[in-house]
Amino acid sequence: MTTTDRAALLRRGFALEYATLGWNVIGLTVLAVAAWAAHSVALAGFGLDSLIEIGASAVVIWELSGTGEDRQRRALKLIGAAFAVLAGYLLVQSTWVLATGFRPHHSPLGIGWTAVTALVMSALAAGKARTGAALDNPVLRTEGRVTLVDGLLAAAVLVGLVLNSLAGLWWADPAAGYVLVHYAVREAKEIRSGLH
Repeated sequence: MTTTDRAALLRRGFALEYATLGWNVIGLTVLAVAAWAAHSVALAGFGLDSLIEIGASAVVIWELSGTGEDRQRRALKLIGAAFAVLAGYLLVQSTWVLATGFRPHHSPLGIGWTAVTALVMSALAAGKARTGAALDNPVLRTEGRVTLVDGLLAAAVLVGLVLNSLAGLWWADPAAGYVLVHYAVREAKEIRSGLH
């Protein structure tokens, strides 16, 4: 790979991370408004997931700005910790919603935002996977999986919101959360085992 090719790939990596940051910063505001209006724990929780994604993107921007195996190891540890936090959050939130039988109101804003977010995060995750592979950068590839989980969580929240709105199935969202707990725990374990 030439220096010019590498520089172009690094620019693409930065652009993908800045796009992710921007989307999630805007999403925090949108989700706060939607969660408050619908009294939705799922939407509030998805806002917290956006904070994790912001943190993971900041870690990758920091890692791409420098070089060295030690820097990559620290970045991977931070991303692994983000997966662990996400798994813990989803487990607690899903269990709490199911145990209390909490039923949110309908949220057209939440449905619209999570639908678009699922598409945007999926596209960003694919771009990060390709760019990370081309750069042979495990940090960018791993954070791409965080972005993929964010897209999957958006889809799960969307399904839950739609099923609640159309059929009154309030439990659909926390049930989908348990599936994502498994995925996040697996990713955290994979990162940890790769560091040893």
